[in-house]
Amino acid sequence: MNKTIKLRVKKEIERESELKVLKLKGTLITNGYTEIIYIEDENKDFHVNTFSTSIDLKKEAENYILDYISSHNLNDIITLLSTVK
Repeated sequence: MNKTIKLRVKKEIERESELKVLKLKGTLITNGYTEIIYIEDENKDFHVNTFSTSIDLKKEAENYILDYISSHNLNDIITLLSTVK
């Protein structure tokens, strides 16, 4: 059974932060947490990035995301929204 993880990502950001966001998405794929990340508009200020991961990797993926956000000073840019079935 897969779990869906959602991230809220600010749209208008500086280039350096944009590269960090892209690196996070790339490492989520290369680390095997997901194969694809879907992006949709939430409103004029934010995108929602959604991906599915196995139930076994859910907590690990969430911890990785939270650590990445914190260590790359992206707290104002990325928010882990929720985990749903």
